Amino acid sequence: MESVNQTASVMEFILLGLSAHPKLEKTFFVLILLMYLVILLGNGVLILITVSVSHLHTPMYFFLGNLSFLDICYTTSSVPLILDSFLTPRKTVPFSACAVQMFLSFAMGATECVLLGMMAFDRYVAICNPLRYPVVMSKAAYVTMAISSWAAGSAASVVQTSLAMRLPFCGNNIINHFTCEILAVLKLACADISINVISMGVTNVIFLGVPVLFIFVSYVFILTTILRIPSAEGRKKAFSTCSAHLTIVVIFYGTILFMYGKPKSKDPLGADKQDLSDKLISLFYGVVTPMLNPIIYSLRNKDVKAAVRNLVSQKCFTQ
Repeated sequence: MESVNQTASVMEFILLGLSAHPKLEKTFFVLILLMYLVILLGNGVLILITVSVSHLHTPMYFFLGNLSFLDICYTTSSVPLILDSFLTPRKTVPFSACAVQMFLSFAMGATECVLLGMMAFDRYVAICNPLRYPVVMSKAAYVTMAISSWAAGSAASVVQTSLAMRLPFCGNNIINHFTCEILAVLKLACADISINVISMGVTNVIFLGVPVLFIFVSYVFILTTILRIPSAEGRKKAFSTCSAHLTIVVIFYGTILFMYGKPKSKDPLGADKQDLSDKLISLFYGVVTPMLNPIIYSLRNKDVKAAVRNLVSQKCFTQ
């Protein structure tokens, strides 16, 4: 009988989500669904214009198209599960489905970290070495950079997911989260997870620390170069080419630092409130950030705004 119970616990996980706050579930279901539709529409339009508009066939917009596709994949790997958890009081997820969802979420997150670093390098070369830009950022170079970003993120996810799924789960199978978030799953293992913790720490340094440092150094050189431009119009034009990327970097990494860097409450009464706030912050990171990316690029980039207007006017004229 005991072995049957152990097998059952390994075969599926239970997602708590907001089950402790049923009044919030319907509100967040509508809110997250609307945000998801905006993500699909906004990022889908960006992909469409970066592919169809010939003068946007440049490294910057190629990376932007990759970022938009990544955001669609990232949210699609988790949002349907989140929406379902709002409608189902006791959401169960098969072990294999949990592993797939964990792999996709981790892979997309790691890939985005590297991709943002590649985009910073693109802006560095464009502003600091404009004469060499066509040579350094050739099509072969930026396509290879994008492929490397996807490959690195996927490889890191394979390692982390494999290490997590090899652990025995013989006790509690309730995940206190919306999705199969890897840290939440590791807490349920009934074995030593020190290797997982060390591996996760190394991965965080590589995929969070290194890109942040690279982006910071790149923008130090970019800002130094911009400040040397004699005319105010020239400085404004140069900064406008990287302001959208810089805004996305601040939102992306700022949310991560706030999510994992804020102190934990020791008050038992405040623990439940903090647990709720942690979940909502995680939700913000997973849904709001991908929704803001196309909006930021549309508002801060003249080429994108012009392409969107042309696309809308063509649709209206066709109708």
